[in-house]
Amino acid sequence: MLFVGIAGGTGSGKTTLAERVTGALPPGSVALLSHDSYYRDQSHLPPEERDRVNFDHPETLETSLLVEHLAALRAGRAIEQPAYDFAAHRRVPAHRRVEPRPVIVVEGILILHEPALRRALDIRVFVDTDADERVLRRVERDTRERGRTVASVTAQYRETVRPMHAQFVEPSKRHADLIVPETSDRMKVATEVLLSRLREHLASR
Repeated sequence: MLFVGIAGGTGSGKTTLAERVTGALPPGSVALLSHDSYYRDQSHLPPEERDRVNFDHPETLETSLLVEHLAALRAGRAIEQPAYDFAAHRRVPAHRRVEPRPVIVVEGILILHEPALRRALDIRVFVDTDADERVLRRVERDTRERGRTVASVTAQYRETVRPMHAQFVEPSKRHADLIVPETSDRMKVATEVLLSRLREHLASR
């Protein structure tokens, strides 16, 4: 079993890379997990306070549970990945059952920051994208998918996303085995490099 971590700042293209890799492998050979699914439930807070939580800080993620789940998968046991409602900032009752697969891909902005999570990964990738491109993608995603306003996304970026990126995300790329500048040509090459390694792993089983 091979565990691949794909990190990068918000809007960097890490999810796109993860989906391209998983989509190119044979059906049933790979599972994709998102660190975002492990955000801590904030339903105990009034709605106005939930909006003020710093969701770009490592403490807002239950990384220890993700590490436990990766250990279970490596041991051949299925896990129940939590589901998160990003508009209400709370976990929902539905879970996603993930079965052990020869390749497990994990993506998220902070997966290379956490030592225990890094140790659970066999291959570590960091997608490195210019800040202006990342913030534009963040605005597009949060207004389209998470019911946010442009003003709220912009305020959050200035208050928490940018400083947390500088404090936690950017330094974590020194732990990467592969740093990918996010341009179409470089992303294509990185995808092929990863797929070559993963197909080699699958062929050797």
